[in-house]
Parts: sequence; structure tokens; C-alpha cells
Amino acid sequence: MSVDIIKKYFKSLTDEQVKQFEQLGELYPEWNEKINVISRKDIENLYVNHILHSLGIAKFTDFKAGSKVLDMGTGGGLPGIPLAIMFPEVHFHLVDRIGKKIKVAQDIADRLGLKNVTTQHGDVKEVKGVFDFVVSRAVMNLDDLVGFVRRSVSRTCINSLPNGLICLKGGDLQAEVKKYKKLAMIADLKDYFEEEFFDTKKVVYVQLI
Repeated sequence: MSVDIIKKYFKSLTDEQVKQFEQLGELYPEWNEKINVISRKDIENLYVNHILHSLGIAKFTDFKAGSKVLDMGTGGGLPGIPLAIMFPEVHFHLVDRIGKKIKVAQDIADRLGLKNVTTQHGDVKEVKGVFDFVVSRAVMNLDDLVGFVRRSVSRTCINSLPNGLICLKGGDLQAEVKKYKKLAMIADLKDYFEEEFFDTKKVVYVQLI
């Protein structure tokens, strides 16, 4: 699979964005030879299972120019780096507790020339400042996620979607979102992307202001 899968769903990419998405197809496998950033069994599915999956957030909502987004537990830069390519006027701050993974994210951002990406090695509790949104490819329970990130969400809203948490999760999430009632929203990625991988994948949003 190649960058064509990204172009299939995002028709208005600039030449620069296409070039950057193409570079991801070289940089992640290169790094994966040194550090297991993406499962070695899954690296051949990089474009669908990781890059396009990250861009599910871009199908769910737009970020206005000047927005600030925190990527919690970014690993090697997912979903933050694909989103930073998609939204060059938005600042993305990528945080992870594993130093060698954040090194990968920083190197890839540097080699792509992404001026809208900063990285931090550490816990989300150590992050200073506030953000319009926190994004994550989440494995932890939604309630735990909200507990970690609530303090990092700005009270001032500049986007049409109120500030909050946007995460990529799978499976049945009704029980997790129940306590948030009208403050939560679930979108099925299969409504945006036709590949089988997305059949059980979702975007979960929780308003935090």
C-alpha cells in the first residue's frame, strides 16, 4: 500500500503534503529496523493501519489555524505527525514517556520539515500550558484518559467543536462513554474509510469545557 490510499480520501492535498506522506513510507520502516516503533508484523500495513487511521481524526473534525493540539502517548508520532502534515497551521505537541520513541517522532518531524511539531519526553502531567484538544491512539480506559488530560485543556474555544479529548479506539465503547452522556460522541471510521481494518475502529470525542 502506498500514499495513494491517503490521496484517495483526501483529495485536496498540496504537492508538499503528498511528498511528506510519501516520506513517512520510507522513514517509519527505516526507524523500525532500529527500534520497534510499529509492530514488525504490521509495518507493511503502515499506510492503512497507522497513517490513515491517524487521519480518521481529520475526517471527524477540522482544526482552525492557530489551534494547539497535545498528542498524549504519541509513541513514534502517531497520530500527531500525520495530523501535523494535514494541518500545517496548527501546532502539535507530542508527548511520550519512552525516550527512544519520542526521539523517533522528533527525527521524523525534523526530516519532514514540520515546523508545527514539538516533542517532549515525559509524562503528560509534566506538560505545561493548555491546548484546544488532546488526541491519542488510546489503549487505556476513557475515564482514565480524561483524568490525565482534563487539566491540559484550554477553557477558551476557537473551533466549532468545543475543546476536549479526541481519541482513536476500537470495540464496543458504549459503557465507557455512558457517564459522559451528551458530552461524548462516537464516530465509526467505517463511515469514512471502506477498508476492512476500520470495521471496528472509532473516533471518540469527549467535551471537556
